[in-house]
Amino acid sequence: MLLHVTHETRYDYTPPVETAQHLAHLKPLATASQRLVSHTLRITPEPAQRSELPDLYGNARAFFALDSTHDELVVIAESVVDTKTPVLSPAVARDLAWEAVRERFIYRKGTTFDAASDFVFPSPYVPRHDNFAAYARPSFVPGRPTFDVAMDLTQRMYRDFDYEPESTEINTPAVEALAQRKGVCQDFAHIMIACFRTMGLPARYVSGYLLTQPPPGKARLIGADASHAWVSVYLPGRGDGAGSAGDWADFDPTNGRQPGEDYVTLALGRDYSDVSPMRGVLHGGARHTLHVGVTVQPAEELREREAKAAAALAAAGSASSSQSQSQSQSQSQSQR
Repeated sequence: MLLHVTHETRYDYTPPVETAQHLAHLKPLATASQRLVSHTLRITPEPAQRSELPDLYGNARAFFALDSTHDELVVIAESVVDTKTPVLSPAVARDLAWEAVRERFIYRKGTTFDAASDFVFPSPYVPRHDNFAAYARPSFVPGRPTFDVAMDLTQRMYRDFDYEPESTEINTPAVEALAQRKGVCQDFAHIMIACFRTMGLPARYVSGYLLTQPPPGKARLIGADASHAWVSVYLPGRGDGAGSAGDWADFDPTNGRQPGEDYVTLALGRDYSDVSPMRGVLHGGARHTLHVGVTVQPAEELREREAKAAAALAAAGSASSSQSQSQSQSQSQSQR
């Protein structure tokens, strides 16, 4: 599926910002299930410096610096991504019990290092807590394969939790969102990751976008979508030891399903703190207001919209030209 994503971020500052440095994760990844066709990042005012380098987890991280006074900052990321439904590697031991996976990630001297080990430990937004283990245990049935555990936990969370945008903030602790059984996709991803890590299994945070469909008969609202977040769970390969080739399987507890071709992966990390879309250090601008608008639409739909707009503009121009000619003829007749 060819998807067009526009992610617009606008900051208004009071008083103005004198200098600033920013990091942005706004360029979709190239993965086995998606191909980045094009990407542009427009920044206003024009930065004095800008660059792009991969971060620790392979995400494209943009840096830019502003050295002139400004009272607003507008960053527009526009991407076209060709997606398909993710397929697990045939080398994955899909039937391996979760206890066996946990054993592979217990440190033992002389064992081969597996990069997935980075996602077993606590991180800033995903601490260890007994409450996560208590909620996780009904899904972690003895002998159950890790994939089935993840699917069961995904669907349980979908049933048990309410999606309420105003119920949490960015810095709301995951254990608090767990207690109140409501939040947003970021909270649900952190809770599910915490459940896995508390049980000794690797899980990582995925930021991205989801194609949403407008109500029947209604047009898609430009800028009305939001960024999305879900979870990636590690499944080892069939070989012995933690170093055997494995793969990651994605799960979306917000929607109770696995991501398909209607999802766009933006960045991967331990939690939200690793992959926040925008962060910065400012000199000035004690107060600010933030507006974020996201539009995800099939590329074909965008082309149709642009074609209609061009046709309407051409028709308006033709009508204006005809009216002008008519007025000129009337004036000429009046003069005669």
